[in-house]
Amino acid sequence: MNVHSSSSGFRRAKAERAARRYGSALWTRLPVRLFLPILDRIDRGLMSGSLELHLPDGSIRMMGGREQGFTAIVHLDSYRALLRLAAAGSIGWFRAWEAEEWSSPDPVALFALFMANARSLGTAARSRGFTRLLGRLRHAWRRNSRKGARRNIADHYDLGNDFYALWLDETLTYSCARPAFLTEPLADAQRRKIGELLDRLDLKDGDQLLEIGCGWGGLAQQALGRAKIGYTGLTLSQEQRAEVLTLPIIVQAGDDAQVLLQDYRDTIGTYDAIASVEMVEAVGQDYWPIYLETIHRLLKPGGRAAIQFISIDDAIFPAYARRADFIQRYIFPGGCLISERRFRALAEARGLEWTGQSRFGLDYAWTLRQWRERFDAVVEAGLLPRRFDVHFVNMWRYYLMYCEGGFAGRGIDVAQVTLVKV
Repeated sequence: MNVHSSSSGFRRAKAERAARRYGSALWTRLPVRLFLPILDRIDRGLMSGSLELHLPDGSIRMMGGREQGFTAIVHLDSYRALLRLAAAGSIGWFRAWEAEEWSSPDPVALFALFMANARSLGTAARSRGFTRLLGRLRHAWRRNSRKGARRNIADHYDLGNDFYALWLDETLTYSCARPAFLTEPLADAQRRKIGELLDRLDLKDGDQLLEIGCGWGGLAQQALGRAKIGYTGLTLSQEQRAEVLTLPIIVQAGDDAQVLLQDYRDTIGTYDAIASVEMVEAVGQDYWPIYLETIHRLLKPGGRAAIQFISIDDAIFPAYARRADFIQRYIFPGGCLISERRFRALAEARGLEWTGQSRFGLDYAWTLRQWRERFDAVVEAGLLPRRFDVHFVNMWRYYLMYCEGGFAGRGIDVAQVTLVKV
């Protein structure tokens, strides 16, 4: 890893790792029988695929293997990792990985294996007890009130345009792409995704388009290039707004285009069409009703909203919603994936017809792999801004692998849908 940092910082990190290894020596020597209940619970939950687990005492335990599925290998260097997993779920498993208490030649395969078996695993790999309660309290504190939403968005999206520009494609699109073939350039796949979403809106000259969560302006550019429309983009990220305002097509549009640093709940007016790409995951379950009510309020009768959203299997949503996971703790504070069944019922109850849904979750696994390869190349080249330390690099790489495995395991999905105001 070639990360900008002082040599003293790396010496300190090396010393800390050595101390962790010394402190883990006792955990390594403990007999495996003390941890059999944890291993047995995971083994019983692996209904498809298999896990080859190399234990600290040198033995190997094969787990699962009942049906074909993902295969993963894990080298467990300290039994402490199992206790972290049992107590703190995905948060504890990340901390164990960063502490070098476990490793794998392909963590993505492990995450895919666990996601593919999420229903049968139940709470075997989820936080429990006091740790679960503490996580829920922390997550509740980050709920998306107007003030909270600004803080949460800033924590993720205001990491800096210079950071995202290094590993996103030239369109600066930070959502799932739609590749036509595996070797297609990422930018082309992103433009195709935006085009498919805009096709749902059938924009015509004179229409007014609202985008809730405008990102860095990729959709705005394509929409303004399709027809002579009025465009309003909403964001809570100062960094994103600053970037979008510099786009030539926004400047040329003059008064016909505006980008507001504004909460969707505070938006007024009437629009022919609304677009929202992977923004609803940042809304939070408590605010799904007002998000949908806002869309209904702002649309003209017969108006259409094109939404791209990330969902989690309805069957595991209750367990997911009761706990804060790695993503909510470290990456997207206040976030919550969609339960499609619950979200759709709320939309239809508010006079929004749910139509034309298409799912493409495996495309997100492809997109995340592209991002990780580009991110790793930036790190190797020493191009990452100096403010990002080794911990951040580890966390971000883990985040990209964790999400890729989730989509590959099909427990989470991404979809586009059209909501029509009836």
